[in-house]
Amino acid sequence: MSGLTLLDIESELSYAYLHAVAAKAGMSCTVSGRHEDNRGVDAMVRAWGPFTGGGTITDLPLDIQLKATWQTPTETTTHVSYDLKGIHRYEQLRKPTVSPHRILVVLFLPKADTDWLLHSVDQLVLKRCAYWVSLRNAPATTNSTGVTVHLPKAQVFSPVELQNLAARLSHTNASIDYLAP
Repeated sequence: MSGLTLLDIESELSYAYLHAVAAKAGMSCTVSGRHEDNRGVDAMVRAWGPFTGGGTITDLPLDIQLKATWQTPTETTTHVSYDLKGIHRYEQLRKPTVSPHRILVVLFLPKADTDWLLHSVDQLVLKRCAYWVSLRNAPATTNSTGVTVHLPKAQVFSPVELQNLAARLSHTNASIDYLAP
């Protein structure tokens, strides 16, 4: 019996990253089932308020599409890029009619798989970080195989950033729409 492929390991590490960030932010995280996955939702985060600087909503779900890669992203001073394969996923993430909100979270791992996760008696280290972006209301594309997504460097997927996102979404009629780079 063979073990997990490197692609499977990348994916599992993205789930571990998401779970760790959500737990530290005081939120629950649930891996989605097959039906949600078919709709572009890999996991669901749930946050409970009141939120610092937040609004009136105190029970807040957020759907997550997870990706992981060891490919070195193209960078600008403000963004990193990720090639999202499959227009179907992009179309699901850019729909303005879905609730709860959906975000794309991309974990960028080191090139060498031996550097992805380090362990000692003092620490467990998952190398590099993930960024998030909302593609809600992003422009349509004529490409049929995939689209390059630009993730703001300011949107590191961290416990504090996740708490801030929940506070933002807790305002009635709040939306996190796509912001073009």
